Amino acid sequence: MPGKTAFNPPSVRRPFGNYNHGLLVPPGASLLVTSGQLGITLDDSIPESVTAQAELCFEAIGAILSQAGMSFADVIRISGFVTKREDFPAYMAVRDRYTLEPKPVSTLIIVSGFTRPEFLVEVEITAAKIF
Repeated sequence: MPGKTAFNPPSVRRPFGNYNHGLLVPPGASLLVTSGQLGITLDDSIPESVTAQAELCFEAIGAILSQAGMSFADVIRISGFVTKREDFPAYMAVRDRYTLEPKPVSTLIIVSGFTRPEFLVEVEITAAKIF
C-alpha cells in the first residue's frame, strides 16, 4: 500500500521550516489523536527551559505512540503552543529532532499561558498508521 503523500504546491510559499503544507493518508489507516502534552515529569517537576519541557512533551508523545503500536514515522500533524515568541527556535529544534520524513504538517501558536505559569510549551499530534 502506498505511504503518505506530501503536498507543497508551487503556487504556495514553501514551508518556513521542516514541515509540509499537506499530507494525504491513504484509506484504511488507523488514526491516533493525542491531547496536548506538557513538560512535566512523573514526579511533577517542571524544567525551567523550553527545550527541556519540549523534550518531555515529545517523549510523552513517543510513549503514547508506542503504546498504540506507532512511532514518530506515523505522525502526520503537530500542533505546538509556546508562551513566548523567542522560544520559537528552541521548540523547533526539538520538534525537528523527533520528526521523520515525510515531515508532518505543523502549526505553532503563541499563547498567553497554560494551566500553570511554569509551563512554557504544549504539544499535540495526530498520527496515522498505514497498513
